[in-house]
Amino acid sequence: MLAERKILALNLVSSPGSGKTSLLERTLKALGERVNMVLIAGDVQTENDAQRLIKAGGRIVRPIVTGGACHLDARMITKALEDIDLSAAELLFIENVGNLVCPSSYDLGEDMKVVLISTTEGDDKPLKYPSMFRRSSAFVINKIDLLGQSDFELARVKDNARQINGTLTTFELSCRTGEGLNGWYQWLEDQVALKKGRPPKQP
Repeated sequence: MLAERKILALNLVSSPGSGKTSLLERTLKALGERVNMVLIAGDVQTENDAQRLIKAGGRIVRPIVTGGACHLDARMITKALEDIDLSAAELLFIENVGNLVCPSSYDLGEDMKVVLISTTEGDDKPLKYPSMFRRSSAFVINKIDLLGQSDFELARVKDNARQINGTLTTFELSCRTGEGLNGWYQWLEDQVALKKGRPPKQP
């Protein structure tokens, strides 16, 4: 269904607290007037993330409360999209449940998985969760404004990720300060254009 409509679908995956919702809030505010976005926010028990995305400017946001399940699946996504007019949609963000194990095995109809970690976690995350990094196309390192506050090393986490998947597109950014976000925004617009069969904009 998504492929027929040439809608770019991105499945955002991370541990809890890495900053998926914060990244989507910043993305909505920056690109909301240029890219037609649909958002699905998965959570185990609440609709808090969905409410945050609506407040940030999300016009089409659908929550999925799994009731304890540690991942989303394609049936949940299909049901969430049933009452949405997708004729103008260009980009679907699926914010998965905070977990780096279960979601790696489920295809939600996405074009790509985007795995996100933060500098408040261990820089060995790619080695501990290789399946997720192997099946992802992009790697976001969030909270770079906190580098130096722990033993997390940027070079080491990138090297660990490359050992698992040498084709990852990597972004280093801070949702709090805005550093590095322009590169993320440009990549999103380029991917939407490619999905629609248009050439990406020249920098």
